Amino acid sequence: MSYIDIRSDTVTKPSKAMLEAMMNACVGDDVFSEDESVNELQRKCAEITGKEDALFVTSGVMGNQLAIKCHTVPGDEVIVESESHILNYETAAPSVISNVQLLPVQGNSGILYSEDIKKYIRSKEYYFPVTKLICLENTHNRAGGVILPLESIRDISEFAKKNGIKTHLDGARIFNAYAETKISVKDYSEHFDSVSFCFSKGLGCPVGSVLCGNRGFIEMARKWRKILGGGMRQSGFLAAAAIYALDNNVERLKEDNDKAKYFGTEISRISGIQIDLKSLQTNIVIFSSSKYPKEVIMNNLREKGILISSGSYDNLRAVFHLDVTSADVEKAVETMKSI
Repeated sequence: MSYIDIRSDTVTKPSKAMLEAMMNACVGDDVFSEDESVNELQRKCAEITGKEDALFVTSGVMGNQLAIKCHTVPGDEVIVESESHILNYETAAPSVISNVQLLPVQGNSGILYSEDIKKYIRSKEYYFPVTKLICLENTHNRAGGVILPLESIRDISEFAKKNGIKTHLDGARIFNAYAETKISVKDYSEHFDSVSFCFSKGLGCPVGSVLCGNRGFIEMARKWRKILGGGMRQSGFLAAAAIYALDNNVERLKEDNDKAKYFGTEISRISGIQIDLKSLQTNIVIFSSSKYPKEVIMNNLREKGILISSGSYDNLRAVFHLDVTSADVEKAVETMKSI
């Protein structure tokens, strides 16, 4: 059976044009900084984010963890939103790699405001950890692809700077936010000391993410990438895919956002389905059922050729991407109604 796979936007496969770009990559040894495709990608990403430099890495997790490692020292504390990817899906890596403590702060649909954070900043007594870093996530995965308001980002950034606290943006799906708001990635990024984003999600690449920041920060991140085994040698084949994606797959992300909104709106009319329509902002749909356990729904959909994923708690998740057609979306909606 062939499946309509809306478990995640990580399941995309390279298009023929992307594969051709990969085959035509000009490669060298990136550990020696001699891979021309990687160097071009890093220059491009630095320009897109308005940062001095960038580093191509294997995954979004590696990008986030390198940022935490380079912004902190062991014993520091990092503030994250309570449903963030860093806290929930990165296998306790901050405690393992950086020896730091995460302090989760509950936001509103994934959105934090400076007032939410202020009361959690540690005072200077020696028996407290030092609040060293604030990490935000845009778009917010577990909240359903919610876009962080630029005003809240700006307020947190200004507060952090006044208090000597670094800021990092987990921008895994930042281009989905851009596609919806037309706020540039540079405008989002200027409020953070470092930014990471993924190529292997909505942009449709097989592998890879990038970490951006100032030159000293990226120099340190390069060293830690090597320590963690992330030196990929002839990685220009993968970098060429990312360059192609940035040149060709960014504007079309609005299509994925619209597919998700249509799917979410349609299934919200099904008796027993709960969904927060205000959270339908980008390409992720989070929903639940008051009638059936989520495992039953997932299994019934699988039997009819639709793959969705388990979300947080009692939730289900559907994510729309370039390998899902409008006809696929219609079939997914009708299948949901049928079960």
